Amino acid sequence: MRRRDFVTLLGGAAAVWPLAARAQQAAVPVIGFMGLETPDLYADRLGAFHQGLKEAGFIEGQNVAIEYRWAQGHYDRYPEMAAEFVRRQVAVIAATGGEPSPQSAKAATQTIPVVFTANGDPVREGLVASLNRPGGNITGITLFGTAAVTKRVQLIHELIPQATTIAYLMNPNHPSSEIEMSAAQTAARSLGKEMPVLSASNERAIDTAFATMTQQQAGALVVASDPFFYSRRGELASLAARHRIPAIYYLPGIVRAGGLMSYGNSLTDVFRLAGVYVGRILKGEKPGDLPVVQATKFELVINLQTAKALGIEVPNSIQLLADEVIE
Repeated sequence: MRRRDFVTLLGGAAAVWPLAARAQQAAVPVIGFMGLETPDLYADRLGAFHQGLKEAGFIEGQNVAIEYRWAQGHYDRYPEMAAEFVRRQVAVIAATGGEPSPQSAKAATQTIPVVFTANGDPVREGLVASLNRPGGNITGITLFGTAAVTKRVQLIHELIPQATTIAYLMNPNHPSSEIEMSAAQTAARSLGKEMPVLSASNERAIDTAFATMTQQQAGALVVASDPFFYSRRGELASLAARHRIPAIYYLPGIVRAGGLMSYGNSLTDVFRLAGVYVGRILKGEKPGDLPVVQATKFELVINLQTAKALGIEVPNSIQLLADEVIE
């Protein structure tokens, strides 16, 4: 072979290699991940999501890419986030964070597969045709949060049976706030308790709510399942301690920040399951054929240090039920 021909051959190969590399890169599927809060607040759930993907055979940066969009607590950002992923033509949309994330994804596309994490009944919400056979392009994991808030009312009653009034703190801006509040009030009535409802969607309103609870001589408090309250977990724990109000929350992180007790679905397990479903869809399964999973793993966490500071003795019967006891 002449030297000129050899150089030409090398030049042609050099031109082909970048094209091949781009083609290989383009073949990696992209997941569009919609989160309600911020990456730091989602750290444990993101880790669980990645674990679920790994169980299905996918590792970010190796054989799958993930683009993240964060609503930073603003529910009204979901529609544009979903629309952006549709324009991007991602392989799957992970619509996390509860309502209205799944609804926004469903409204944005009828073709791109969607895996949601929802708080409620996805059939009643019109997301899927049925739990066993969702149909269409959407499936996921649901919490049925009304069961968890009912249990929270029962647990705080068991801990503080002498409390005749159990306050309920909610964020009126949360899409599921009314449904959960109704379930909490039903549970309180069944126990013969009064349940005044206080609303807060900013820090000043939280301060006002606790001052009102003190005026009303509330003997205990149930805090709604809301990301806003989790983002203010330190403040909530501090105010409950200052006003000496025993409170039960929905996520362990609030108890680890000084709260008394929490009970709710294991969100890390929910996100792991979501990752598994996304991986299965990337392998070729259809979302309409994947049954909606009802989350069944719950966590009870108790902070005995906080209980002692409030002068509360936690019965052994409750401690034995706990998944974690902070001493």
